[in-house]
Amino acid sequence: MGPCPPLYADLGKQARDLFNKGYHFGLVKIETKTHTRNNVEFVATGNHHLDTAKVCGSLETKYKLKDWCISFTEKWNTDNTLQTEIAFEDGFITCAPGLKVTLDTTFAPQTGKKAGRVRSLFKSQYLALNGDIDFNEGPFINAAAVVGYCGWLAGYQMGFDTLRSAVCKSNFSVGYCLCDFVLHTSVNDGQEFGGSIYQKVSDHLETGVQLGWTAGNNATRFSIGSKYKIDKDTSFSLKVNNASQVGMGFTHRLRDGITATLSAVIDGKNFNQGGHKVGFALDMEA
Repeated sequence: MGPCPPLYADLGKQARDLFNKGYHFGLVKIETKTHTRNNVEFVATGNHHLDTAKVCGSLETKYKLKDWCISFTEKWNTDNTLQTEIAFEDGFITCAPGLKVTLDTTFAPQTGKKAGRVRSLFKSQYLALNGDIDFNEGPFINAAAVVGYCGWLAGYQMGFDTLRSAVCKSNFSVGYCLCDFVLHTSVNDGQEFGGSIYQKVSDHLETGVQLGWTAGNNATRFSIGSKYKIDKDTSFSLKVNNASQVGMGFTHRLRDGITATLSAVIDGKNFNQGGHKVGFALDMEA
C-alpha cells in the first residue's frame, strides 16, 4: 500500500518549499517552541519588519488529549485577535477512519468582529478530500478532492458563494510524484496557469523550477532554485527569477534546538539604486 495522496493545497509543495522556506527578506524573526510534560505546546513568534519598523507577535497554545484524539489550540496576536480551534481526529469518530473535523473561531475584542468556520478532511489510499464552510461570508463553501494512482495525481478545487448561488472558484491540477521527483501543473479559474518541477538530485542537493502565466498577459514568470546541504547542520539556498532578482539563504544549526537563518535578495535590474533586502530568523525549540 502506497502513501495517501496529498490534499489539494499540498500539491507541488516540495517545489514551493524550495522557493519559500529559508528566506525572510526584510524581516527579523524570532520563534520559540516549548513542550510540557502534560502534552501542552507553546509557540511564541515575534517579527520586526525592517521596511515599516512594525513589530508584531503571536502566542499559540496547543493541548492534545491523545486518548480522545482531540486537540485544543488557542492563538493570540498583537492585532488583538483571538483564535480558537478544536480538532477531532479519526480515532474520535470511529465510524470513519481517516476523517478529521475542525471547529475554528476568531474574535476581535476591539471591533467585536466574529468569524466561524468548520473544516474537514478525509484521506484514504487513493483519495484525499477536504472542505470548509465559512459562516462569516454567506456562508461560503470550499471543497477539494485529489485522486492518486501509481504516482499520478489529479485534483479539483471549487468555491461556492451561497448568497449569489454561484461558483466563484474553479481550479484544476495534475501531477506526477515519485520519492525524488515531483511534477505539478495547475489552472486557476481558466486564467492562471502554473507549473513546477522538483527533483532531489542527491542527499545533499535539491533543485526546482516554477513557471507561471496569466491569460491576456504575454509575460511569463520563471524561477529556478536549489538547496545544497553542506553538512547535517548547515545548508545554503539560492533562487533566481526572470525579473533578475537573486535570493540567497544560509541556515545553520547552532546547537540542538537552535537554528539561525540569514537571507538576502538582490535586485539585479536596479543594482545601483538599491532596493535590496536582508533578513534574519532565529528558531528555538525545547
